This record gives sequence, C-alpha cells and structure tokens, in this order.
Amino acid sequence: MTPTTNNNYQQQQHQHPELPKSKSGSSNVNFNPFEITLNSSSRRSSMSIHESSGSRSNNSVHEVSLSRSGSKAVPVRYGSKGADSEGLSTSQRELRDEDARLVYINDPEKTNEKFEFAGNSVRTSKYSLLTFIPRNLFEQFHRVAYVYFLIIAILNQLPQLAVFGRGVSILPLAFVLFVTAVKDAYEDWRRHKSDRVENNRLASVMVDGKFEEKKWRDVRVGEVIRIKANEPIPCDIVLLSTSDPTGVAYVQTINLDGESNLKTRYAKQETHGKEGFGGVIKCEKPNRNIYGFLANMEVDGKKLSLGSSNIVLRGCELKNTSWAIGVAVYCGRETKAMLNSSGAPSKRSRLETRMNFEIIWLSFFLVALCTVTSVCAAVWLKRHKDELNLLPYYRKLDFSEEGEVENYEYYGWGLEIFFTFLMSVIVFQVMIPISLYISMELVRVGQAYFMIRDNRMYDEETKSRFQCRALNINEDLGQIKYVFSDKTGTLTQNKMEFQCASIWGVDYSYTKDSMEGEQFEHSVAVDGKVLRPKMKVKVNPELLQITRSGLQNMEGKRIHDFFLALATCNTIVPLLVDTPDPNVKLIDYQGESPDEQALTYAAAAYGFMLIERTSGHIIIDIHGETQNGYYPFLNEPSRYDHYRFNVLGLHEFDSDRKRMSVILGYPDNSVKVFVKGADTSMLNVIDKSFNMDLVRATEAHLHSYSSMGLRTLVIGMRDLNASEFEKWHSAFEAASTAVLGRAAMLRRVSSIVENSLSILGASAIEDKLQQGVPESIESLRIAGIKVWVLTGDKQETAISIGYSSKLLTSKMTQIIINSKTRESCRKSLEDALIMSKKLLSSSGVANDAGGSSEATPLALIIDGTSLVHILDSELEEQLFQLASTCSVVLCCRVAPLQKAGIVALVKNRTSDMTLAIGDGANDVSMIQMADVGVGISGQEGRQAVMASDFAMGQFGFLVPLLLIHGHWNYQRLGYMILYNFYRNAVLVLVLFWYVLFTAFTLTTAINEWSTTLYSIIYSSLPTIIVGILDKDLGKRTLLKYPQLYGAGQRHEAYNKKLFVLTMLDTLWQSLVIFWAPLFAYWSSTVDVASIGDLWTFGVVVLVNLHLAMDVIRWYWVTHVVIWGSIVATFISVMIIDAIPNLPGYWAFFHAAGTGLFWLLLLGIVIAALLPRLVVKFVYQYYFPNDIQICREAEKIGYERVVESGQIEMLPISDNPPR
Repeated sequence: MTPTTNNNYQQQQHQHPELPKSKSGSSNVNFNPFEITLNSSSRRSSMSIHESSGSRSNNSVHEVSLSRSGSKAVPVRYGSKGADSEGLSTSQRELRDEDARLVYINDPEKTNEKFEFAGNSVRTSKYSLLTFIPRNLFEQFHRVAYVYFLIIAILNQLPQLAVFGRGVSILPLAFVLFVTAVKDAYEDWRRHKSDRVENNRLASVMVDGKFEEKKWRDVRVGEVIRIKANEPIPCDIVLLSTSDPTGVAYVQTINLDGESNLKTRYAKQETHGKEGFGGVIKCEKPNRNIYGFLANMEVDGKKLSLGSSNIVLRGCELKNTSWAIGVAVYCGRETKAMLNSSGAPSKRSRLETRMNFEIIWLSFFLVALCTVTSVCAAVWLKRHKDELNLLPYYRKLDFSEEGEVENYEYYGWGLEIFFTFLMSVIVFQVMIPISLYISMELVRVGQAYFMIRDNRMYDEETKSRFQCRALNINEDLGQIKYVFSDKTGTLTQNKMEFQCASIWGVDYSYTKDSMEGEQFEHSVAVDGKVLRPKMKVKVNPELLQITRSGLQNMEGKRIHDFFLALATCNTIVPLLVDTPDPNVKLIDYQGESPDEQALTYAAAAYGFMLIERTSGHIIIDIHGETQNGYYPFLNEPSRYDHYRFNVLGLHEFDSDRKRMSVILGYPDNSVKVFVKGADTSMLNVIDKSFNMDLVRATEAHLHSYSSMGLRTLVIGMRDLNASEFEKWHSAFEAASTAVLGRAAMLRRVSSIVENSLSILGASAIEDKLQQGVPESIESLRIAGIKVWVLTGDKQETAISIGYSSKLLTSKMTQIIINSKTRESCRKSLEDALIMSKKLLSSSGVANDAGGSSEATPLALIIDGTSLVHILDSELEEQLFQLASTCSVVLCCRVAPLQKAGIVALVKNRTSDMTLAIGDGANDVSMIQMADVGVGISGQEGRQAVMASDFAMGQFGFLVPLLLIHGHWNYQRLGYMILYNFYRNAVLVLVLFWYVLFTAFTLTTAINEWSTTLYSIIYSSLPTIIVGILDKDLGKRTLLKYPQLYGAGQRHEAYNKKLFVLTMLDTLWQSLVIFWAPLFAYWSSTVDVASIGDLWTFGVVVLVNLHLAMDVIRWYWVTHVVIWGSIVATFISVMIIDAIPNLPGYWAFFHAAGTGLFWLLLLGIVIAALLPRLVVKFVYQYYFPNDIQICREAEKIGYERVVESGQIEMLPISDNPPR
C-alpha cells in the first residue's frame, strides 16, 4: 500500500488518507495498515502555540490547537452535514449552466466579460438627492388630512375665495411637512453615512500577483482577496487558502445568524498553500439561502465539489486565524447578507390609519354642510334677485363712474353658488384640524420620554435604557396580537450550563444535600503555570469523587468513557486567554454549538480537560495522568502527561440523523466510536444485546430532565475492529469525493459506524433563559397575545427552549412538519388541518355535553425547508389556517427573509397587529416587516437595534412595554383623537347654525381672532397634557391582570361606534350652545359681537369641562392647563374687544355686565353636558367593562377585592378576525 498526502480537511468531504508507511520510511512487508494509521501523525499540525498577528494588537487570545513540531496527524472526517443537506437539498440535483455563473479565479476581466455582475457597493438608504422631495412628500401625503389641507390652501389663493391671508393659509401645512421632512432627512443621512463608511473600507486584493489595497466598492467578482485576523469580510468569498496548515479558518457570524460562537470554514487542499491561484468556479446564481451553497471548482483539471463550509459570507469576521485568502463570487447587492435585507419600510400607526377613515367621513359631512349652505344660498338669491342692487353685499351694479355702469362683486347666480360652496369649505375647514397631527406628535414625544425613564425597562447588566426610535407608532404597542420572537439572544442568554447526567443507569443529579451542586473548576499546573477552564461548572460531589478514583472498577471505567465522549465528540477549539496573573491562563472553548461548549466545560470540571485539537488528533488531560511530558502551547516539557487520541473520522450533527460521531484511535491502537445525539435517534441504534433495564432507566432519567426543561443528549459508544474500520474508510472516501448526492451518501456512510451502540448515559443542559422570560410569555399569553418563535436553530433546540420558557407545555399536541418537497408539504398540511379540526370539534362536543374538558392546545413546529415550498405558494393559506388554530408556532432553521415571510403571512391575512423582536442582523427583515419592531441591545451587534422602532435590553421588558405603556398610549391617543374631532366639530356646527341666519353669506359672529386662537390657546394644551399624563389604571393593576390588555385588541378606546356617539353628542352640544343664547336674546338689542363672545365662551368652557369629566388622574399641571385655558380665553377675549380697530369693540364688557350672560353660560354647560353625564353613569354602573371594574377596585383597595374574588375578566378569543 502506498501513502498519499493529498487529503482534504473539509466539513463535508474529508478524505481519509491511505495509510502511510512505517516511521522508518522503509517498506514493511508485514505492514499492518490499521495499526500504523493509529500511530501516524499529521504533517499539517507542525506549529507551536502562537499569537496571530491580529491577536497581538487587539487581544490576548491564543490558539490551543497545535501539536509538537514535526508531528503528523490524520485528517479529521467531517461528514453528514453540509450545505448540500441544508435548505433546498441542492446536492440532489446537478448545477445546470442556465442556473449557474462562472467565476474565473484571479481573472475578473474574463469573469465579467460575458456576465454583468454587481459591483460591491451597497446602499441601505431610502432617498437620494433627486428622489428625496418627491418620495418624502408622497409618503407624507398618505395622510388624507394633508391632502385636504393642501386643497384648502390652494383654494384660498383665489381672489374670489380668499377668506384668510394667502400666505397664512399655507404656513400650517408647510410647517408640518417641513418638520417631518427634516426628521426623515436626518435619519436617511445617517444611513448614507453608514453606507459611505462601509463602501470605503479597504480590502487587500491581488493585482498582478501582488496584494494591493482597494476600496470595498471597487472589488469585483473573480478577484482574489486576502483578509487578516479580526477583519470583516467585504463580499461572499470561496476560501482558497488560510494561515492554518490544515486550511481551517474561524469566522464569527454574529451579523448573519445572531450566533457569537466561532464557525469553522475550510479551504480545499488543492488550492491551499499555493502561491498562484487559477481555475474556474461554477456556482449557483445569487440567492437568499445563507445556510446553503452549491458549486464546483475545476483546478488543474480536477473537479472539486464546494459547499457551505467553503464559503464565507459578507458581514462575517475572521477570528483566530492570521489570514485567509478567497475569491469573490458574490458582490454588493448580490451577497446573501444584502439579499436578506428587505429595506427600511415606512411605518404608520394603525390608529392613524383608522383615523383616516373617520377623516373621510368628516369630509363627507363637511361637504354636506357646504352643499346645504350653497343650496340655501341659491334659493335665497333666486327669491331676492330683484333686491340685490339695494343690498350692500350683493350690490349688482357700480354707479361710481359717470356714464358707465359695471357689474360689481357679483359673478352671476351659478358662479355665486359655486363660490359659496368653496368659501364654505374654507370657513368650515377646522372640522378636520391640522393641529390634531401636531398634537399627536407632541403627545408621542411626551409618552416616549416616560417610556425611556421607566426603571422597569432599565437593563442593569448593560447599563442601557429603553430606546424609542420611532415616535409615530407608540399607540400600536397597545394593540399587539402576535409577537414573533427570535430565540438565541432574545429569549435566551445564549449561555448553556451543564446541569446533571445519567451514567449507566445512575442519576447523578444535584440534591438538596449538595446545595444543588457546587461550582468547581479543574486546573492543570504546568511548571508554575496554571491552566483552568474559563467557565466554572456545578458538579455533583459523588460523581466527582468517582472520576478521581480512576479506572479501578467497572463503574469508574464507564464514567471515564462518558466524560471522554463529552470532551472529544465535538468540534470545539480550545483558545488560551491571558489573565492579570501571568502564571494563570484560561482555556476558552470556542465552537459552533453552545451545547458543545457546555459539555466540554463540564468534562473539564470533572477532570477531562480538552487541551488541544488539530485536524488529526485531540489531546485530553485526565487528572494529570498520561504518558509523555510535553505541552506544545507552552513550548516546554512538563512533569504531567496527556492522552493523545488520533481523530480518524467525524460525522457532524445533521437534522436527519439527529446525532454526531467521532472515531478515535487510542494510544494502544484500538479504535472506538463515540456518538451523541437526540434520544429518538440514539435509542434506535442500540446493540440488540444491550441491557434493556439500563435503557429503560436512562429513558426515565431523560423524561425527568426534559420535564424540567433541560436539553438532553444521549451518549453511546462502540469498538471498531480493523475490517469494520476499512469498510467505513473506503465508503467514506467514495462519498466525500462525490459531486452529486454527497450529503445523502455521507449519511449512509455514517450508519456503518453509528449502530450496535452501547449506551453510556445521558446529559442535561440548561440553556440559560433571560431573566423573567417564562413569566413574561405567560403574561403575554394571558393578555391574549400569541407568541411565535422564529429561529435559525435546530428543531430540537427550539423545542427544548419552548419547554423551558413555558411556551410549550406537556398538555399541548405538537404538529411537526418536516418536508422536503411541495407535495409532501401539502400532504402534511392537509393531515394537520384534519387533525386540528377533529381536536377542536371533540372539545366542542364535550363542552356542549356539559363536560369540563377544555380545547386541546396545539403547537405547530415547522422547519425552514418546508417553508421554502410553502411561502409564496398556494400552500400559504393552508399554513395560515393551521397556524390560526394553534396556540404556539415554532419555526426552526429559517433564513432571515423567511422570518419576514412568516410575519407577512399573518400580516396580510388578518387585521391583527404584529410585533417582531430580535437581537441580530438576521432578525432585521422580520423587525422591519412587522407593524412594530423591537431590537434587543444585547451581545449580537446593533443591526437589529438600528432597524427597530424600539430597543431594550431584555425580552422581559416586553411586558411593561406592552401591558403598561402600550395600554396607556393606546387609551390616551384613542381618546385624544375622538376629543379633537369633537372639539372642532362643535365650533364648526355653531358657525354653521349662524350661517342659516345670515342669508348664507358665510359671515361669522365669532371674532376671526378667536377662531384662530381656538386651536392654539383656548383648547390645545389640555388635550396634549392629558394625552401625555392621564392613566386609566395603575401599573400594579395592569401587570396583575394582563387580560386588561385586551381592550386595545378589541379597539375599545377608538372604534366606529364611539365615533358615531361622539358626533351625536357633538351635535347636541352645538345645538344647545347656539340656540339657547339665540332664543334668550331674540327680542333684545344685543349686537352680533356680544352674542358671538357668549358663543365663544360657551364652546371653550364646554370642551374643557368635557375633557375634565374624562380625566382619571389629576396632576397639578392638569389643573393648570384645563382651568388656565378657560382663564386665558376670558383674558384674550377682553383684550381683543378692547382694541378699537377690531370689530366688536367693547362688546364683551357690555354683555358681561348683565346677569343673563352668566346665567346663559351656566345653563349652556349644564344642558350640554347633562345627557353625556347620564349616559356615562348608566353605562359604567350597569354595564361596566374590565377597565372600569378595576378602576373601582383601585379606589376601594386591592386586598378587599382580590380576597372576595370580585374581579372577573372578559374571555379572550383565540380566533383572529379575517
């Protein structure tokens, strides 16, 4: 047998080498390939511990993955998981020319000769200099009222219709548009600034055989790029070579999937280490699937298969690798990161959207008033057409010039009617006040201030307060029906902690006697230098004592194998971290899976410390007892020994097998396979002769751990003889080099060794939830809010978190959909719908029969591959119908844009409000798609925060944000809108009634200055202050009874019924205000200005007392603005009437000197408000809602009410409106 050294170290296709010759280098006739393989070393692991160039300047992290100088290692076997098994199962089909692009390595001219590939410049801004004004105005004029005021301003420019000054009529609308445009321009300027910084970064690009610096925006597809440690990746590149001898590169993908753990990527051995680069890559066209990559590469006439482990995406950062070289395959807007960015949409408040419909109705009402006025004017003109020459206003002829008679201020009957209509529109325009929008903006600013200052939403760990980044949707927080949440970093801290273990049927859980476990850390003293794990782990004292006793008995041997499996069956890379003490080093275990990190730290705590990992071997320190005395990372001999295991193969975890395995060569030339995985997959591959009592005991422990919400894994092992190993080896080589169907072949190969296992035991890990997450989810559920979790994690992980967060319960019936094709998706959905209908109907029958059974809650669990076939197809409707019947929905392994698709699925089919919350760049599309986007300012970058409407430190803050502030904001804004409609309609109707008595000439009794000041001084401040400060209920009540949040979901504060009732009340009050003084002064000699002042005072006093009746919480500032507005009105009217140049000089002083004036004012207020007072009393006393009941409970005290059980909330419906 001849040796070969051309081996690939790939995540999906690592080729085991043919076995080398003996160490002497001479031919060995009695050559035992199996034995020599176990003693061989890798040529590619000949570096001692070092600091990368990037690490020296920026941090003190060292890589502990290197062996002694001159040693060799067998390359690791990575199989069963790769790009080909992800997403669309692309490994099952051939890459056709029409679906591919050709990238010529280091030849961008030829690459772009036929295809016009995108440049590397990116743009996330919404506007440009040319598009800002038209697009911004277009977005602003989505507000119907703005269109209305624009028309009014245009009409007022006509000389025949100029009721107010031309410039003055434009100023209010222009001011509002300008302020909003400045705000939008500033926000977009920040995006432009960020784009410039990003596009002007420098990258090292190969030009004529040398690397030269070039701006990111100038990078082209086909160019070879060199990235240094800690540098971000400028575009999507296929790795060609790295500083690691094995071709490994470690990258951090925080900006893509929200994970802070390091991921491993690999360069092909055919290109690794070469000085010149050439060849051609045939890859799929740009797509959004960040978990998959289908391509092949031709180098030196050899065709190689590429997968997701060979590509590094834009937005990642190179870590713990000195440098990496790759070729650009996707640039700019074609990169996967940019394709998953859906852009920043313009969000508008749902309440404001509904308000537009009421504004349209008010516009119709306004048109009706104007029509009545113009029709009546037409009739009056017909009846008095012969008298017009004698009337001052309607004088038909001008006799001022001798011999000439001209028409004067009269345009004929038809035009007079038309002008009367338009002038009516201008006079009655206050029916739809532009001040309402300004008031709403001011109220939102005030509400945002109190949200920011709320200590309930202050994160002590990060010292960060709540951020209100969008001021126009505060009230939407009170109407949320669906919450779409990311998992990693949002529900969890992404910090796993080993809790307990079951080994050979014995449960080593923590007991009360052991104080729920002691924190312990194992350390290794090496010539005065101490190595210890970075993280402490709680240990079971009994189990720790047994591990220290060694291999003295069978129990010790089994526990030894168990922890050896935890330490070796993973892809963890140990890194050294400096401490303030130069003699102490911390070992930081980095890897793709937090679970693996937790298990490795647990093994280290029990004395099985992973010291070093290379592509070919693993070094484990086992309580300091080993064989040769050398620690390569310290470059010096040691009095301690270590165990060195050759890694002969590794099959990584995949969602089909639900397990992973590592094949280890022992120092005594024996070979063992360690396997870990989900219980459902592991218990199916047990050796038939294995003791079933042990299996049943382990299963019982697993059930116990799972009921506590812990993440469980089963650990197994088996011995391999030489023939079994050779069978696996040859099959693995054939599968690894396959271009088509590689993932499926690797899964079949794994079954050769992953069978006939002996169960060593099971582990239990807790994924540390953020503080208060289970309680928060329970509160949201009681509030009638459905929580959906959308995560890129594996299904098992998501389900486990679902239990620990109380999102899933043991009472729920789980519907799991994992389908690979559209037809199987359709069949799964149909079956699930039938089952859900049966469960619902059976519970309904039981209820009808008088039984006490409740509807069985359903939980839908679906993966990203299934969603590929469902979203944007006819199956969407079926998925929505199914999801609507479920209490919980979990979406696993979903890409960023699929998250946005799920949100759109609900948003487009129901009027319910949606909220999305996440912490990483992979959540940006979801956050922007939802009605309300919330970013978690945690450890996963700030992309989610920058794209969000609100930002906070923890998921638990969602409860006070929604249940307290959301409720308050909605109640306040809903009342404020109705009150503003009422406030302005009262004045308009009084003006209209007066028009009926003035020959429809549109003259007014109310002074024009008072009309102008009405919305500025007389009645504006009270509604703003009440909108900011008023509270219908206290914080304690809102948190104690989450059901109260349902008032916003049912639109109790603002709906059509309330609008109609408000307008009817307005009509009554206007009649009282106008007709009472008119009848009282009918036969008197009082002038128009005097009765106009009475009408002014009547309106102002009435609307302010109307507001005072509805105020729940009084503050000193509330008293000041309400009573102060009434006082300010009297002062203003007296000043206006004291100016001789203005009409109505001294009118107030004449009228106010009589008792009738004040008696009428008092009578107006009583008569106008009495019906409202009576209806309010009857409604609240005989038909109270939840809020009114709890308000009374607050008055008489919580304890008495709670003890007597008097508070009973309305039931919450789970069926969303269609």
